[in-house]
Amino acid sequence: MTARKIAIAALAAMMWTAPAQATGPVSFDGAWQQQTFPRLDANTYGFGGSSLTLRSDAAVSLVWRALDQTFWPARSATWRWSVTTGTPPTDLGRKGGDDRNMAIYFVFLPQDKAAGADGSGIGRLLRDRDARVLVYVWGGDHRRGQMLDSPYLGDRGKTVVLRRAGTGAHDEAVDLAADFTLAFGTAPQALLGLAVSGDSDDTNSRIDARLERLVLR
Repeated sequence: MTARKIAIAALAAMMWTAPAQATGPVSFDGAWQQQTFPRLDANTYGFGGSSLTLRSDAAVSLVWRALDQTFWPARSATWRWSVTTGTPPTDLGRKGGDDRNMAIYFVFLPQDKAAGADGSGIGRLLRDRDARVLVYVWGGDHRRGQMLDSPYLGDRGKTVVLRRAGTGAHDEAVDLAADFTLAFGTAPQALLGLAVSGDSDDTNSRIDARLERLVLR
């Protein structure tokens, strides 16, 4: 970890201390809902409790779930993901040309707005001017750890590259608090929900991937 990252993590810790109950696995169950896009084919998702499978064939869509309030103070996450077939390298900063194997969205709102937004759909939340979104991505042609402006969310979202385009299996651990402060210059807000997507329509490619053991702390 760089000196800058350490300093940011320390700042985030001073500004927010998460309670002990904000920890635990996220289930891939019936609480997840799919969001599709007009005139575009949708991905196929399989829900298996501790794991989520994703198949995308020149398609794009995402699945979303709101989080129980006990998770709202969560400030880190771990998971394992694997890709057996994936998209070619792309420019993740270019709207309409940013295919990627898998992306995990962490959606935040200020605490005073979170209760009122509980139950809102992902489309409405992503349009909320007060929402902030960290998107961790496997794909593209960028170095690990690079933080990019989102071509869709403007100053409300940042893309964090974890893996270049390719196949394999990897365990990940992310510091949401440090990345949020680095991206937006403030302490983290309430972690209201999660989304997962795969995107293969621009490159007319295919994705076969799995996400499992997603835990928030």
